[in-house]
Amino acid sequence: MSREKIFLRVVKGALVPADDYAMNKIRSRGFRVGDVLQADLTKLRNPAFNRLVHRIGGLVSANVEAFSGMDGHEALKRIQLEGNIACTQQVVDMPGIGRCMVTIPKSLSFDNMDEGEFHETARAMCRFIAEKYWPSLTAEQIEQMAETFVGE
Repeated sequence: MSREKIFLRVVKGALVPADDYAMNKIRSRGFRVGDVLQADLTKLRNPAFNRLVHRIGGLVSANVEAFSGMDGHEALKRIQLEGNIACTQQVVDMPGIGRCMVTIPKSLSFDNMDEGEFHETARAMCRFIAEKYWPSLTAEQIEQMAETFVGE
């Protein structure tokens, strides 16, 4: 069962509701001062960095022939697969073939990847693009180009 998330802010020595909406959600669930709660805490990602990663996909689809015709999201998924970046392996039974190992790229969405893993995934993507598709550039140069890239 998936529950609605309540956002908290870190203050000295405590976590407090991030806003009035979060405060009302806490009250509506009947939580009271002194209650002991269980939580899975993750730091929300920076939206600006999230946009940067999608610009990397747009930059590649607009400038690397192998990604021609793809949108930025498709390019990111292909980079993940080719570079085995933020992917999981899973065994599947294929009728007539048998058991096969397949690679599945993880979702880059806010709910599925925290800030730290997302940063490492973005860095790995830039390294992979530099190594395989733009060997005349460094990963840092690709990131800089993406920062200034304005897609269609």
